[in-house]
Amino acid sequence: MTETATTDTAAIKRLLIEEAAALGFSQVGVAGIGLAQDEQHLDRWLAQGRHGEMGYMARHGTMRSRPAELHAGTRRVISVRMDYWPPASRDPGEVLGARGLGYVSRYALGRDYHKLMRKQLAKLADRLAAVAGPIGHRVFVDSAPVLEKALARDAGLGWIGKHTNLIGRDAGSWFFLGEIFTSLELPIDAPATAHCGTCSRCIPACPTGAITAPYQLDARRCISYLTIELEGPIPEDLRAPMGNRIYGCDDCQLVCPWNKFAQDAHHPDFRARHALDAPRLADLFAWTAEDFDARMRGSAIYRIGHERWLRNIAVALGNAPSTPEVMAALRSRADDASALVREHVAWALARHAGA
Repeated sequence: MTETATTDTAAIKRLLIEEAAALGFSQVGVAGIGLAQDEQHLDRWLAQGRHGEMGYMARHGTMRSRPAELHAGTRRVISVRMDYWPPASRDPGEVLGARGLGYVSRYALGRDYHKLMRKQLAKLADRLAAVAGPIGHRVFVDSAPVLEKALARDAGLGWIGKHTNLIGRDAGSWFFLGEIFTSLELPIDAPATAHCGTCSRCIPACPTGAITAPYQLDARRCISYLTIELEGPIPEDLRAPMGNRIYGCDDCQLVCPWNKFAQDAHHPDFRARHALDAPRLADLFAWTAEDFDARMRGSAIYRIGHERWLRNIAVALGNAPSTPEVMAALRSRADDASALVREHVAWALARHAGA
């Protein structure tokens, strides 16, 4: 142990809260590792096939719901929240209502959050080790099989809403989560209680009916899944309901009354880049693979690649008004090298012809 090491876990917990705030985290809490009910819920969801092509959700067995199997020696999970709502960005309702524009989920307007949060979490773990002595730990930001929402709920950061996103009473739901799995037995926070009450605005707000019942999500119908996780063609019956959403979807969060308490992002990396808060679809569809690589590198969007980016935009163009600009953009890729892009362009052109 270091000269300043202490075994006073209450004092270490106070330090944790101070250091987390200093590193840009909006909230921090500590949870135990018992997730038996959440494991049962996950098993039922997987058995129903609602994870679609996200094979990684089932690949790791019980490791996802049993933290000590993921990182041996884990006794506590430290959960943190970092707000991402991009200040000074275009109003989402205005963008969704202008079908010549593309809608990008607000979390993806700026730089990719994974590296930023992981770096800050690593610093937080190092600062804890400086006072507690060597601690077994591992840092996660969407980088391993972790039931992050359940752990954050147990750490007091919020409750899992009817749309299955985490909601904080003073934070809404526009935030990222990260975790430190540790052997350090810090005092545990009280789990958050649920406050959705009788409100169910999020359920009818889903454009594709992916929220099948309160707290039940069929990912196969979710626009975030369709535009980000799905590698092949988007099912035809879901293309029209997608509207102009080209990367992710925020509709269930946009109608949630708790988001009146949401906080703007403090970190400049989460500000909108490349005018993605209200981009013109025709302009985006003209991007070459080199344009996509240059502009989206360092963004969460980068991982879907240029081909799926064009696939998504083709669907949005098919749902856009039949203006000369829209039609010219679609015809410019009618003979695209990608069969996936050609298929969605053909659908879009047929949709305009039918209209």
